[in-house]
Amino acid sequence: MDQDQLQAQAAGIFTRAKAIITAPDTEWPKIAGETDQPMQVFLRYALPLAALGPIASFIGGQVFGLGGFGISVKIGLAAGLTMAITSFVLGLASLWLVAFVANLLSPKFGGKDDFAAAFRLIAYAFTASWVAAIVGLVPMLGILALLGSLYSLYLLYKGVTPVMGVPQDKAVGFTVVTVLAAFVANIVVGLIVAAISGPALMAGAMASGGADEVSIDMGANGSIQSGADGTMTITGPDGEEMTITVNDGK
Repeated sequence: MDQDQLQAQAAGIFTRAKAIITAPDTEWPKIAGETDQPMQVFLRYALPLAALGPIASFIGGQVFGLGGFGISVKIGLAAGLTMAITSFVLGLASLWLVAFVANLLSPKFGGKDDFAAAFRLIAYAFTASWVAAIVGLVPMLGILALLGSLYSLYLLYKGVTPVMGVPQDKAVGFTVVTVLAAFVANIVVGLIVAAISGPALMAGAMASGGADEVSIDMGANGSIQSGADGTMTITGPDGEEMTITVNDGK
């Protein structure tokens, strides 16, 4: 793909994202008349936008660290990459899962059974959430991403009737049930990310040369630091320290 094609694709993504966010009442009927298949929407639209959050969070984590509520976690490069890639892949998987559930539920609410339409509905409804995830560049502003997620719920509600044919009086019920499915999917994704990234964080902390040390700043409550030499130092609020050494059996 040459530069002109990339620019055209980027312009197309921007135009659609802007339209669905700012004028959903006019954009959803247009989407309802489209025939793009799931893989086309996935590769040309969802994939680039879904990457914004993990990339932003990775950069923000390296510059500012992760955390909130007075707690800051410094992570290494390898651990940060593991978290970003894992959340990106599993986030895309949840997109397909929620689209599958939406299509499964649609006929039960008087709508049609059309997975391609359901995928377009979910992918474009996720737009606000994906765009808002850019605030991950500054982790302490991460709470603002919640606003994007909430607006995505509204976009979903607005698109249910034109895209899936669900009667307007059943649109709220369909949206609520689909959102619950998305919520469960996100919990599962979060648990998997934590399960995969957790060991990576500790492994990074023990990496040679100390490049991937982990430092947790708890503000007035002290701090926790793990060193590349296999030690962990806990500093209390009064400055007292306790050091734990990991015995690797060597």
